[in-house]
Amino acid sequence: MTMKPAHAIQAVLLGGLSAGVLDLIGAIITNTWRGVPSLRILQSIASGLLGAEAYKGGFKTAALGIGLHFVIALGAAAVYFAAHLILPFLAKRPFPSGALYGVAVYWFMQLVVLPLSAFPHKPAFALSVVVTGLIVHMLCVGLPIALFVGWYAE
Repeated sequence: MTMKPAHAIQAVLLGGLSAGVLDLIGAIITNTWRGVPSLRILQSIASGLLGAEAYKGGFKTAALGIGLHFVIALGAAAVYFAAHLILPFLAKRPFPSGALYGVAVYWFMQLVVLPLSAFPHKPAFALSVVVTGLIVHMLCVGLPIALFVGWYAE
């Protein structure tokens, strides 16, 4: 599958930005139900770079967390876009491919990114946390990225 450069940029930007917004909303909703304040959720993202010091930075580290979150989401969209050039079915079948990509992103974050970062906590693998995380990543990360790449693919 080929794609015009402008369409490629649009696919990655719109897929990444929509995934970033939806994933952030999902994280805030699911973690607020567990009693975690929104500010702390955003600081947790920044803690991947700053470690435990992120929790002392107030709104500044929360803003950094938002920025990092969108860098990660755009990176995930760019990876999916690149993968669809090799595996065209990713654009032709966005619903199953996007859902599976969301699962892959979730496990990559939990098993690779978090352990290699300065995140000061061990990832939680309680069943309810994993199931919720997988559902959010399938619907809010993988699916919007796959839909935008599929939409812009020629």
